[in-house]
Amino acid sequence: MAITNNVTELIIAGLFQDPEVQRVCFVLFLPVYLATVLGNGLIVVTVSVSKSLCSPMYFFLSSLSLVEICYSSTVVPKFITDLLAKMKTITLKGCLAQIFFFHFLGVAEILLLVVMAYDRYVAICKPLHYMNIMSSPLCHLLVAGSWMGGFLHSIIQMLMTVQLPFCGPNVIDHYFCDLQPLFKLACTDTFVEGIVVMANSGLISVVSLLILVTSYIIILVHLRKHSAEGRRKALSTCASHITVVVLFFGPAIFLYMRPSSTYTEDKLVAVFYTVITPMLNPIIYTLRNAEVKNAMRKLWGKKN
Repeated sequence: MAITNNVTELIIAGLFQDPEVQRVCFVLFLPVYLATVLGNGLIVVTVSVSKSLCSPMYFFLSSLSLVEICYSSTVVPKFITDLLAKMKTITLKGCLAQIFFFHFLGVAEILLLVVMAYDRYVAICKPLHYMNIMSSPLCHLLVAGSWMGGFLHSIIQMLMTVQLPFCGPNVIDHYFCDLQPLFKLACTDTFVEGIVVMANSGLISVVSLLILVTSYIIILVHLRKHSAEGRRKALSTCASHITVVVLFFGPAIFLYMRPSSTYTEDKLVAVFYTVITPMLNPIIYTLRNAEVKNAMRKLWGKKN
C-alpha cells in the first residue's frame, strides 16, 4: 500500500515564542556557533600542519573536531536564522535530511569518544607497545569505523521513518527536526517506532558509556603503579576526555533514555548538546594541553 503524505512542509515551534527573547538568543548563539567553527577548525588545521602533533591522540582529536563542526552545522545555522523569522518552516524532505545527519554525526562522535578512550588505555597501560598497536592503518580504520557506525545507525532510523504517513498536523514541537517530535505528527500509531528509536539510540549510548567508564576504571587502577609525575600527566590528559564524555552523554541519555515530552527544559537540554558542547570541546582540550597550545602559537607566529 502506497504511503500518502499530505504534509510537504513543517512549521517549527521554536525554542521560545517571545520575539524579544528570540532576538536575545540570536545575539547569544551566533557568536557561540562562530566560536565552534573557528575553534574546532583551528584544531583541525593545527594538527594537520604541526609536526609535533603527530601521535594518534591528536589524529583522533582532529577527527573529533571535524565531526563537531559538521554536527553543529546540521542544526545550529537553521536554528539561528529561525530566531529572526516570523514563520519557521522546513520541508518534510529537509526535516528528514536534518534528522539523518544529526543522528549520523552524533553516533560518529560517540564512537570516536570510545576510540579515544581506547587510545588512552593503550598509551597508559601498554606504553612500550603503543606505537606498534596504534599504527597509522589502525587509526584510520578506527576513525572510518566510527563514521560507518554512525551511518548505519542513521540509515536504520531513516528506513523506519520514511515509511510513516504524514497527513497533518504539521507543527513540530521543537527548534529542530528530531525523531520523537516528528513521530507525533504521523497519522498512524508510532509506539513501536518510538521503542525502536529509544532502544537503538539508548543502547548505543549506554553500551558506549559502559565501555568508557570501564576503560577509565582500568586506567585509574593501572596508574597506581606510576610515579607521581606520571600520574599527574596521565590524569591531565584523561581529565579532558572525561569532561567531554560527561558533557556529551549526560544530556543525550537524559533525552533518549526516557519518554519524550514537550517541556521547555527538554529543549534547553538539547540546546546544551547541539550548541554549547561543540564549542566547549576545543576549549577543554587546548586549555589542558600544553603541546596543542604551543603548536597553535607556532602556527599563529608563522602567519604573522
